[in-house]
Amino acid sequence: MKLQLERFLTRLRAAKNYSPHTLRAYRADLGVFIAKFPALEPADLDRAHVRRHLAELQSGDASRATVLRRASSLRSFVKFLRDEGELKRDPFLGVPMPKRARGLPRFLTEAEMRQVLETPAGADPASERDRAMIELLYSSGLRRAEIRALNVGDVDVLSGTLRVFGKGSKERIVPAGGAALSRLRAYLRSRGGPGDGEPLFVNLRGTRLSEDGVAFVVRRWVRRSSLLKKVTPHVFRHSFATHLLNHGCNIREVQEMLGHANLNTTQIYTHVSLQKLQEVYRGAHPRGRV
Repeated sequence: MKLQLERFLTRLRAAKNYSPHTLRAYRADLGVFIAKFPALEPADLDRAHVRRHLAELQSGDASRATVLRRASSLRSFVKFLRDEGELKRDPFLGVPMPKRARGLPRFLTEAEMRQVLETPAGADPASERDRAMIELLYSSGLRRAEIRALNVGDVDVLSGTLRVFGKGSKERIVPAGGAALSRLRAYLRSRGGPGDGEPLFVNLRGTRLSEDGVAFVVRRWVRRSSLLKKVTPHVFRHSFATHLLNHGCNIREVQEMLGHANLNTTQIYTHVSLQKLQEVYRGAHPRGRV
């Protein structure tokens, strides 16, 4: 089974261009299953193994998100085994899957975002890079894997756009705001004008910043802003989508900018903040104002 796992991860890396972060998650999730059935051969994997695995996941201490991710990882692995002819039957057939309870995404209010963006830069050499990255995360709503994969040539300052390669290497063009482009120009000047093929964001060794490095930059910048919230790169993405929709942007356009294949994924952002909801209510309802 371990040999098939390595083949599966190689397929994801080569054919689908999955990020190192995603591949690590698949390896960890499937490692839990394989450790549970160490002598299991791929051809012998059946419904009983899947049922036991899902039951133990749901009865343990893992969060619902973890349970769902591990179930999805195993299902993808099973599909790979069937495609390769290693498994004849679908062991998931007739097995009820855990339900996804989708809560509202965490996002920053516009006032909180201003607090973060207006934080004075530090005196360290990485400050120009960090400020440019923070502006770009909010300006364009990129995933952390997307922002770390950008090259200098992917930024078109004249048109104010970025060429982004999202999940599955799907290419899209995303607008970038004037503030973000201005910070990017300052950052690139501080690097001496790197060539188009060089990474846009680099670490202190001059090599491409990792996804963990992107997350570290966000944590450090938010701490500096004194905002008492846990903020990840994805919170910037949630805030980007929420603020656009609150200001009347069409959901199809937001879907395109976020790189969502399915509109249902984008629709979770159609919530509005309580303050916005109250403003709309007071302005629209005949008895909304006392």
